[in-house]
Amino acid sequence: MESKYIIPIIISQKVKRFKLLKKMEELEQYKRESVPYSPQEPYYKGQDINSLNKIKRNPIHVVLDNLRSAYNVGSIFRTADAGAVEHIYLCGMSAHPPHKKIEKTALGAHEYIPWSYYEKTKDCVTDLKKKSIPIIAIEITDTSKPCIDYIWPSPVAVVFGNEVMGIQERILKIADAIIHIPMYGYKNTINVATSFGIILYDILYKWKKLNQQRFNFLSF
Repeated sequence: MESKYIIPIIISQKVKRFKLLKKMEELEQYKRESVPYSPQEPYYKGQDINSLNKIKRNPIHVVLDNLRSAYNVGSIFRTADAGAVEHIYLCGMSAHPPHKKIEKTALGAHEYIPWSYYEKTKDCVTDLKKKSIPIIAIEITDTSKPCIDYIWPSPVAVVFGNEVMGIQERILKIADAIIHIPMYGYKNTINVATSFGIILYDILYKWKKLNQQRFNFLSF
């Protein structure tokens, strides 16, 4: 290689190195003492799932109607464990354990949450109705109500639909209510796993608030 090409390359490498060192100096202010990693979850300890103490679960039943992404299913498992939901129902084309993609985003939560698989979502919803569990579809329609104004029944079954097609029309027709998450931008939908997290904690927050009001009333 001719020297006239080598010199610009050397200069370019020195400039890149200088910028890197400068960036490292800027990041130095964020440096802190490292915290020794100590795994707390049974999944990371390799603990037998059957040896775990039973936890009190919230009476929330999650129905996944033909989700196409196994990663979304895994993410929902993880969030569901954080909210200690009662049960997850995987329907139709929704992936179910064992599944590598679910394991990647669930990070062990698929071993904590009770789940069932139904070939047809309608059969799942019918069985839940027989147990007198209200069916609440999470979908935007002409008649749906915003979740911020809705008082969630207890127990409750919440249905989430396919990432593209949404919840099947036949399921919407037999749902006890159709609830949507308000949208304030140009998009009228958000990721299904994100939607689940919003709805789950809206339910838990309102239940807690309602219980506090009842307690205050009884105390009075």
